[in-house]
Amino acid sequence: MDFFVFMSEQWLLVSLLVVLLYAFALSERYKAGTPASVHEVTRLINSEGGRVLDIRDKSEYSAGHIVDALHIPHGQVAERIAELAKVKDKPLIVADKMGQHAGAVGRLLKRDGFQVRRLQGGMVEWSNQNLPLVKG
Repeated sequence: MDFFVFMSEQWLLVSLLVVLLYAFALSERYKAGTPASVHEVTRLINSEGGRVLDIRDKSEYSAGHIVDALHIPHGQVAERIAELAKVKDKPLIVADKMGQHAGAVGRLLKRDGFQVRRLQGGMVEWSNQNLPLVKG
């Protein structure tokens, strides 16, 4: 009950806190790279020479991945970042299973100067849209 009394008496303070939390969450989200829909990703690949970095484990990658995707499991990106230098001047789309690791990898890559985008919904969304996958 005291909580609601406090909120009603300090509505301005509570409102400010909510706005600040929202701004912080939004800021953190975009530090990891802008989310891109599957349609935006296909445009980036076809029109701007974008490359996909698939950060899933080897078995998931082998089961189906985007054509010409680079593969580095999310736990190895930090030590293998030099392998990505050749694509630093193009959009780099980070793809994982459902988006759970793409943010952390995106932050790391963005800090290193990459043009990072995150595949919104991950490879699950790509598959749900019946877009092409390569096995192996």
